[in-house]
Amino acid sequence: MPDVDLIQAGSLSGLYREHHSWLQNWLRSRLGNVMDAEDVAQDTFVRVIRSRQDVASLRKPRGFLVTVARGLTIGLFRRRSLEQQYLDALAHLPKPEWPSEEEQALVLETLLEFDAMLDGLGHKIRQAFIYAQFEGLTYVQIAAILGVSDRTVKNYMAKALAHCCLYRRQLAGA
Repeated sequence: MPDVDLIQAGSLSGLYREHHSWLQNWLRSRLGNVMDAEDVAQDTFVRVIRSRQDVASLRKPRGFLVTVARGLTIGLFRRRSLEQQYLDALAHLPKPEWPSEEEQALVLETLLEFDAMLDGLGHKIRQAFIYAQFEGLTYVQIAAILGVSDRTVKNYMAKALAHCCLYRRQLAGA
């Protein structure tokens, strides 16, 4: 009986050989940047490997690869946008108050982690969580800002906290 992992490895190798250049060119035409296209193409195949997807059974491998690559591209743009917002916020501070480059890297890493953790929450739920956790607002204040009842804010917070707990659990299991 053939070893399933060997078959899968052969399928992954074939998928890479047959579609890597095509995916890289496709990404280059969309991103307009060779380096980003190379990075996202490589990350796409890493994601496929980690997913343990049975690539031998894919009917439309290019469609599958494009779906994975699009998700990674969205993540890339989100990270860059968040980084730019952080740099813009720093620009409003006098230079002597800027954190060191190491501290900036740690802050940015933390911001990216929070962004990833809150990803998938509805806009109002996310806003309620941010107002409560980072602005220190009460549920009544949040309700007034969001135009909902304080009971709705309580529900939003319960959903947000459950979402964050599940996210942390997934990280611990990864």
